[in-house]
Amino acid sequence: MFDDIQNDRGERLDATFHPGAPGGRDLVVLGHGVTANKDRPFLVTLAEALAARGIAALRFSFSGNGASDGRFEESTVTKEVEDLRAVLDRCGEWRVTYAGHSMGAAVGVLAAASDARIERLVSLAGMVHTKAFAERKFGALTPGAACMWDKPECPLSQAYMDDMRRIGTVVDQAARVRVPWLFVHGDADTVVPLQDSVDAFERAPGPKELAPVEGADHVFSGGTDAEMARVVVEWLDAG
Repeated sequence: MFDDIQNDRGERLDATFHPGAPGGRDLVVLGHGVTANKDRPFLVTLAEALAARGIAALRFSFSGNGASDGRFEESTVTKEVEDLRAVLDRCGEWRVTYAGHSMGAAVGVLAAASDARIERLVSLAGMVHTKAFAERKFGALTPGAACMWDKPECPLSQAYMDDMRRIGTVVDQAARVRVPWLFVHGDADTVVPLQDSVDAFERAPGPKELAPVEGADHVFSGGTDAEMARVVVEWLDAG
């Protein structure tokens, strides 16, 4: 069903499907953050919790990340929006919720603001102010010579920095997202501050819920992934 997903450049996107209840039509597509991939433990936790509740889930890695085709140096928010659209092209009659983590949440805002195929949106520790994030975390580094968080497989590119600066923030696009929207963010997140979610939440015009997770860091470690998953599953159930 989701074998051989390719973006518009012909790059294959690695994906893992978790079946839900027979005959169900709800699908949650899970997107990761920068320097990550579909196999982050908290994304696996969420996908398994959804499947256990009868809701199908699809984890995928953006191009240039994980086992997907492409070069990491070309990974930008703008390109990942196109990757997400390629995934949506394969979703057919599914009722799609997109759940994005960190930079993957910024991708979701940009996509949901203009693509009606996303019927519900979940932001997990969602990045909103892209320029501020890039400057805060990587502004002192030299693109082409340094790596993100000292990961040799994740070289910092000029394309990434230029794209983050050009976008600046997705808070204005948040005002165009009218589908139901859940914000889940740890109150101990030191990578993307909780205020990012608050800023987008305040601009979102549609049905929305802000759910801070007490003690959770950026990747919902230390067992807080279970609480994150519970919040997401219950919110979807209520919808």
